[in-house]
Amino acid sequence: MKGLGTIINVAAVIIGSGIGLFIKSGLKKRFQEIFMQACGLATIFIGLGGALSGILHIDSTTGTISTQNTLLIVISLVLGGLIGELINIEQLLDRFGEKLKSLVRAKNDHSFVDGFVTASLVICVGAMAIVGSIQDGLTGDYSMLAAKALLDFIIVMVFASSLGIGVLFSALALGIYQGAITLCAALIAPFFSDALISNMSCVGSILIFCVGYNIAFGKKIRVGNLLPAILIPVFYALLPL
Repeated sequence: MKGLGTIINVAAVIIGSGIGLFIKSGLKKRFQEIFMQACGLATIFIGLGGALSGILHIDSTTGTISTQNTLLIVISLVLGGLIGELINIEQLLDRFGEKLKSLVRAKNDHSFVDGFVTASLVICVGAMAIVGSIQDGLTGDYSMLAAKALLDFIIVMVFASSLGIGVLFSALALGIYQGAITLCAALIAPFFSDALISNMSCVGSILIFCVGYNIAFGKKIRVGNLLPAILIPVFYALLPL
């Protein structure tokens, strides 16, 4: 059944968030802080690993290490940041979070928007979300998204224990994002080469690194406004280089 992977993933986020909210009531602030720091560092290294796999190239004959895709990364981040800043995606996400906050009557929860935006960025931006959704949409193979669901379960559980109920509503963003990719996969995936998907994943991993940095060291990078960078490799591939 096509789309089952996203359903499993959304269910995992809801259950994980619920457990995190339950745990939160019995956690002291210092435990919540260390959980956030640990989750931030883990996210940094998840993003770093994905980024390095796209940037570094090891020659199978000589064993020498070289870099690749550096120009693509610079162009993607600069243009993506410019587009995102013009649209002001971060502000749109914050407004959406505030609307959700008012709908669930959590006006006194000051971490609601932060929890929603942070969790949404972490679970939506990445290689597994893109490749897994395309794979699910094309063949109905949801194995990659099922594996991602387990990872997201742990991540949102930790986030919810620290940031509160806003994390739970990241399931809504995840369902829309991955569901849209899955639905469109049959139309767009035949035009996506393995190299293009790899490049998109590399840029996405860099954004995951930035999210982890914000979690661990305080929000300093406007990751939301960098989101269009993930799509720049699509247009870059069309250039006659």
